[in-house]
Order: sequence, then C-alpha cells, then structure tokens
Amino acid sequence: MKKLSIVLVLAILFVSCKNQSEDANSREVAQTEEISQDIFPWEAANIYFLLTDRFNNADTSNDVNYGRQDDAAVLRGFKGGDLKGVTQKINEGYFTDLGINAIWMTPIVEQIHGGTDEGTGKSYGFHGYWTKDWTAIDANLGTRQDLQELVDAAHSKGIRVLLDAVINHTGPVTEKDPVWPSDWVRTEPQCEYTNYENTITCTLVKNLPDIKTESNKNVDLPPQLITKWKAEGRYEEEVKELDEFFKRTGHPRAPRFYIMKWLTDYISDFGIDGYRVDTVKHTEEFVWQEFRKECDYAFNQYKKNNAEKALDDTNFYLVGEVYNYSISNGKDFNMGDKTMNYFDNAFDALINFEIKWNAKQMPVKNVFEKYNNALNGELKGHSVLNYMSSHDDGQPFDKERKMPYKTATMLLLTQGASQVYYGDEVARELIVEGATGDANLRSLMDWDTTKNNPETQKLLMHWQKLGQFRAKHPAVGAGVHHLISEDNGLVFSRVRDEDKIIVGIELPKGKKSINVSSIFKDGLMLRDEYSGKIVNVVNGNAEIDSDYDIVLLEKFIVTA
Repeated sequence: MKKLSIVLVLAILFVSCKNQSEDANSREVAQTEEISQDIFPWEAANIYFLLTDRFNNADTSNDVNYGRQDDAAVLRGFKGGDLKGVTQKINEGYFTDLGINAIWMTPIVEQIHGGTDEGTGKSYGFHGYWTKDWTAIDANLGTRQDLQELVDAAHSKGIRVLLDAVINHTGPVTEKDPVWPSDWVRTEPQCEYTNYENTITCTLVKNLPDIKTESNKNVDLPPQLITKWKAEGRYEEEVKELDEFFKRTGHPRAPRFYIMKWLTDYISDFGIDGYRVDTVKHTEEFVWQEFRKECDYAFNQYKKNNAEKALDDTNFYLVGEVYNYSISNGKDFNMGDKTMNYFDNAFDALINFEIKWNAKQMPVKNVFEKYNNALNGELKGHSVLNYMSSHDDGQPFDKERKMPYKTATMLLLTQGASQVYYGDEVARELIVEGATGDANLRSLMDWDTTKNNPETQKLLMHWQKLGQFRAKHPAVGAGVHHLISEDNGLVFSRVRDEDKIIVGIELPKGKKSINVSSIFKDGLMLRDEYSGKIVNVVNGNAEIDSDYDIVLLEKFIVTA
C-alpha cells in the first residue's frame, strides 16, 4: 500500500505539473497571438531591404520596356528583377526562414525612360529613385496585379511590406524625359549642405530637378503627364480622383500634395504597411507631418474597407532617411544653423548611420549599453533602423565581406529595428570589377551560390538562426538590456514585458555554463535556439554542450 501511495502521489504530481505546463503554454501562445494580431512591434522589426531590379527575375518577358537598351555602364542598367521574383521567394519561405517580418523594396513607380551620362557612364533608373510617373508601376518590375499578389503573399505569412517614397525630386532630364514645369520644380542651385536653406531649397545633384515642396501655389498637372495619361486611357479617372482628394483634404493643389495623393494610393489600393521615406532632410519638416496624416488616413480607410485583409491594429509605419542621422543625436538633427526633430508627429524611426562605426570601434558590451540607454531614454517611444550595408553607403561595415558572421551578430542582436540588405546573409559581393561608385553595392543576388555553396549555406544558417530568434522575441530588439557576465564571453538578458531571453556570444565551444538566475527559475526547461538543445535550470545555471560559441536561450514549454 505504501508503494502504491507513492506511485499515486507521483502520478498526481505529474498530471499537475503537466497541466501547469499546458496552462503556461496556453498563456504564452495567447501572448504571441496578442502581439501578432493586435500590435506589431516595429521597433523590433527585422526588415529585408532589396533593390527590386536586382533581387530575383521571375518574369523575363518584362525585362526591357520603354525603348531602354542594354547599353548602360557596369551595373547601371536594368537587370530583370521584378515583383514576381520577390513573390516567388516569399512563397518559397526564403524570408520566413531568415526571420524576416517586413520587406522594404526600392521604389517601384515608373522611372524615366531615357538614360543619363554624368561621368559614370550611361545610367538608367533601375534603382527606382528617378520618378517619371508616381501613379504607375514601372513595366520592367511588373503590374498592379503583381504588386497585389506580392502584398497578399507576404501578409499570408505575417510579413509586412514597405514601399519607398520619394517626394523631394523627379527623375533627371533626358531626351525622352522633359523637365517638369517651373512651378513644379527648381533646377538650381545645387545643394551645399552647410545650412537649412542650402540643404533644402536646392537640387541634390546636377540634373535632378527638385520639387518645390515649400510652395502652396495651385499648379496644373505637368503637360507630359496629361499626354501620357490620355494615351493610356486613364486621364479622366486620374483627374476625378485628384478632385476628390483636394476636396476632402482642403489642401491647395501644390506640388507636394499631388505627390502625397499618388503615394497614399498605394496604401488604400494595395494595403502596404509602411513607407521608407527618401531624402528627408532635403525637404521641409512640415511636409512629413502632412504626409504622416495622409498616410494614416489612407491606411485606416484601407482597413475599414478590407477588414478581412487587415493583419492587426498596428498603425502605418514611417521610417525616414535623414542622411547621416545617428542614434547619438537622440531626437535632434543639426542642420548647421537649425536643429530639426523629425520624430514628433512624423516618423516612427529614422535610419541609423552610426551602428557600423559602433560595431567597428567599440567593445560589443559598450555597443549594447549605448543602444539600451538611448532607446530606453530620450528615444523611448521611437526607434532607429540599424544597417551594416546599404545601396548608397560606400563605407559599409564589411565591404570586403571578411566578417559576415560578425555582421549578422551585431546587426541582429543590437537593439533597434534591423535592416538586412539583400545578400548580406550570403556575403553578396560589394566590390565588382568594372563598376564605379554605388553601382558596386548593387550587384545581382547570386541564387546559385546561395543554394549550392557549402560555406554560403553555413553563413546563411547563422543569419537564419539569429533572425528567427529575433523575430520570435521582440525583447531582442526592443527589450531592456542587462549585462549578466563578461567572463569567457558576453552574456546578457533582454526583457520586454513577459518576453524574456538570455544570449551569450563569444563563448567557448563545447561545454559552457550560463548564469540564468536573473530571468529563469530553477526547474524551468530552456531551449537554445542556436543549437536546438534543451536543458534544465539547476542552481541558477544552464549547462549547454554545443559546438557553437553562441547561445540563444528561451523558455521551453512541453506541449502534449
């Protein structure tokens, strides 16, 4: 009887523990669902930034349009990448495997038809920043149906979509692309970047007409757009929509408001989730406050009219490119004679141009402390978007791709949102024979190497493990950081509400003991996301035996 009693007690305890475990698991699932269905944590997002033309060519039938030729300088012409190519990789699970929860594409609007030659050889608008018509998708990239299919495919996997907004300038003037009317654009002087006026009331570079965003003067549509729309059979519809927009908003028919209408149509028509905004500091700050208002209206209208498609209750996201902004600036940006605040009533985040230098020049411990103090201090309620390489930064963190593992570790484990530039995860080359300037940064994604090279596969797996851990745990990018130990490697915790994790980097390979007592109690089961191993917490420690020098610890709950 005594033995039977012991067995019964053990059985009861087992069932009780199992039920507690299942209850805990239910609570965790509920929390995860609440995050994904109600508010998406943009401040912890893992964003994949790609040049649409350079990522993946899934439709060779649209590679050449508008009379463009294959006569550009090295990597300065269209190469075939398209919207279908992005959708293909979404459906294959490429982004999901990387832990990506948002995709930012370079502008997809119709680009100038001609080419320029400003000393670097002939160039076309493959990058998307030389707009001809904001209302149309460039035929080299695809169609409106292609864009809708891309957004729907991304949303089906919980991935958000960012487009790229350019309000500052049109495309260059070519034989095929006449200059816009003088009440729309200025063509001089060229910017000097030493004070507010000569950073804004000027042209960025030679032959890049600057939109008169300061103007409140009513202007007519450019004649080239009128001619184009009539030839395409959509002039009346475009004019009707413009009339409705200006009637609703009460805005003057000034250049910037036309463009805002055209850009916000992509929100109300397709349900995109945010905009990365180009050349922010080259346009008056009030423009972005106005743009924020119109974006929010369009997004709310889309969700109201497409309730079944709305992912959750998250607001529209705006991240700005204020060239040379750094997290050390806090909310302020010095224009020389004037200090600007682009966060308030406009941007959720700004691109951070500093992280690559921090990662090179500071101990890792100090980098994490710096970002923790900034994002939980002056910038609390806002965020930054960190990057290690990009399409127009000629001084990336690792130009020669000698430190691709450190690139991933520092980018994905530093607080703030992370921007994975296409090909970072496979060490895509950033120095190309024959290319000049920023063309080097815009090489084609090499899918053959990605799929078939063992070393590339190994690197990709590193990015995938870190990315999935980051996507699963918003605490990584938006939690409070606490240093646990710097003996035999760096061990730290991140906590965001109930989301709690512990990370160790630069650890010894093989057996290692991690002090987890500040976060996890004895008896809990933990999982190391990196090695996949499951351990118990004993005397405040987690003993991990793995072949890796990194540990990503999360609470593990057994489910039936």
